[in-house]
Amino acid sequence: MFNPDFVLLYVDSPTASATFYQSILGHEPIELSATFALFKLESGLKLGLWSKHTVEPAAGTTGGGVELAFLLQGREAVQAQYEIWRKQGLAIAQEPTAMDFGYTFVALDPDAHRLRVYSLE
Repeated sequence: MFNPDFVLLYVDSPTASATFYQSILGHEPIELSATFALFKLESGLKLGLWSKHTVEPAAGTTGGGVELAFLLQGREAVQAQYEIWRKQGLAIAQEPTAMDFGYTFVALDPDAHRLRVYSLE
């Protein structure tokens, strides 16, 4: 059975995106160059940021076609994270709201990749 352990996002500037992700993840990338950055998250998942100008084969779709989802415990934690990111100036695509699966909001990274924060309520 396959177990995905790596997500690649195609970005305009890996160094700029690494700065952004460092600020929201709270730690530095383990690899950083002009064309690629890599974070290893506490869960073991790796997050790669690859220049959309150098990815091979060339990508037909970039920002907005994927969501990174962050599970938090409880509505209050989701609301608190929303306030933090809003104050940091992240673009908000969806205000905090109750949906079928729980309480959630969606922010955007600099390349319009969706960052969904949610709790299962």
